Amino acid sequence: MVIAVTIESTTRKSFARALDWPGWTRAGKTEELALAALAGSAARYAPVAESAGEPFAPDTYEVVVHAGAGSGTDFGVPSVITDDERRPTSAHDADRLARLVHAAWSILDGVAATAPAELRKGPRGGGRDRDKMLTHVFESEWAYAREMGIRVKLPDPADRAAIGAIHAAMLHVLREPSDGTPLAGRRWTTRYAAGRIAWHALDHAWEMEDRTDSG
Repeated sequence: MVIAVTIESTTRKSFARALDWPGWTRAGKTEELALAALAGSAARYAPVAESAGEPFAPDTYEVVVHAGAGSGTDFGVPSVITDDERRPTSAHDADRLARLVHAAWSILDGVAATAPAELRKGPRGGGRDRDKMLTHVFESEWAYAREMGIRVKLPDPADRAAIGAIHAAMLHVLREPSDGTPLAGRRWTTRYAAGRIAWHALDHAWEMEDRTDSG
């Protein structure tokens, strides 16, 4: 299986993004390191594909786009919307994107359910603990929903029913076929929105796993 990859780079940071696999995005200090991190995380992404019912057997990585950099690249956010992410989205494609985003959320929920409330600190003593990390993800998703034209009150992080309702509304938007124009007359396209949402959920799920003491 050939994986088409977009590279987004500054002089300090690079992201490698698998174009057709929302959320499968890894960073590195250089393009080469980012691409190696992407390939190295295939086994981690496999449960997302499996949960979404998508065959997944990557063996080749082909960089098809060098996207330059966006406003958030140096800050650790894949922020360039490429021409590939402005492609039309058929009903079949849209349903596939929504299933992969839903699977990414399920992975985060599963990791959070078994992670301790206090996570191991980073090398400089920093990093959010589990509940603060989840709050950050939910608040970000509320902002993402606004980018998709969904306007609701910011929910209490403990109100999982309200968060579930926002997720359902986001999935409804993602399932709609699109001609590739930005959602709600703003900036994000369907394909970029799916990638950004799933990346953020998985990035923190994997961070949570990495910062959980095994003993």
